[in-house]
Amino acid sequence: MKALHFGAGNIGRGFIGKLLADSGVDVTFADINQTQIAQINQYKQYGVKIVGESSRLEIVRNINAINSKDEPAVCDSIQQVDLITTAVGPNVLAILAPLFAKGIIARLKAGNKAPLNIIACENMVRGTSFLKEKIFEHLSNAEQQEVERLVGFVDSAVDRIVPPAECNPNDPLEVTVEEFSEWIVDKTQFKGYIPNIQGMDLTDNLMAFVERKLFTLNTGHLISAYLGKQAGVKWIKEAVAIDTIKQSVKATMEESGAVLIKRYNFDPVAHSAYIEKILKRFANPYLNDDVNRVGREPIRKLSPNDRLIKPLSGTLEYNLPNKYLIDGVVMALQYRNDEDPQAVELSQFIDKQGVEVAVKHYTGLVDKAVIEQIVANYQ
Repeated sequence: MKALHFGAGNIGRGFIGKLLADSGVDVTFADINQTQIAQINQYKQYGVKIVGESSRLEIVRNINAINSKDEPAVCDSIQQVDLITTAVGPNVLAILAPLFAKGIIARLKAGNKAPLNIIACENMVRGTSFLKEKIFEHLSNAEQQEVERLVGFVDSAVDRIVPPAECNPNDPLEVTVEEFSEWIVDKTQFKGYIPNIQGMDLTDNLMAFVERKLFTLNTGHLISAYLGKQAGVKWIKEAVAIDTIKQSVKATMEESGAVLIKRYNFDPVAHSAYIEKILKRFANPYLNDDVNRVGREPIRKLSPNDRLIKPLSGTLEYNLPNKYLIDGVVMALQYRNDEDPQAVELSQFIDKQGVEVAVKHYTGLVDKAVIEQIVANYQ
């Protein structure tokens, strides 16, 4: 089996690419970093340091790489592979969509009518469905019908902390990851056979897992970063080592968890244990996870379907407490980082238009009382 994976960064190499290669899949990485591309093609392998209670080094093999700006090479690869995955960041999916469309059409014109499945492994809700919409913007009606018949657009939920780490001069491709990983895919969306990939779990109720991860891992991670930045620490593990921060992070995840319990009938005891597991992962002493890395891109994180506003909207839907989630929204609005374009844009928008206009513009919230509370807390 062959796979084309877009994104040869830490997450691509340390998570999805590794799971594919571990399952005997021949993996071609597509990226714009020519240095990494050359290194992959030179060494044909790299190490993954798995850190935790039983740290170890595992070697990933059966790999090669192409430049994703090399359209002929990408289209040629799409014609041959059985699976396409991505780990490029939500903002890049729309940029890649025209290239995907060209590659898929080239595959069909070449006469390859074997099913092809695409899985966007991103921190976003229904990322593959979003990618599909963008791809279809570049296809005719007839092409769309043919693609619908032969290409599966499979949504997924992914969870693994992969922070930046010091470069190993003996293995420049080496990446450090935590022990925990979770890759859950919607089995109802595949076309043809479902590949047997170690570490890829199947479900017919994906949204429950998507929101569980988004409302817990992503929400808690972000609150840890904001409170850690306020406390003047550099790493997430340092932030959650401060008891007041740990309790605030836990309280936030309990508010978002109450939404999940209502919406999906989660077992409260089991979800409480899941929250504790997340807190333990944040505290992993072997992971240097920078608070600015986690806190960056506040505009995206304030969007209606992301880790703050989506659970907050759920509390309004079910009439549940939301004090800590509101505090999280305020901290996102207050986030300042001159090296983060979104933080700069948000700050400038607030300076010109005011907080209330910013809240309505970026979050989509319409509840007057909640907006007033956010504005009051901000000021």
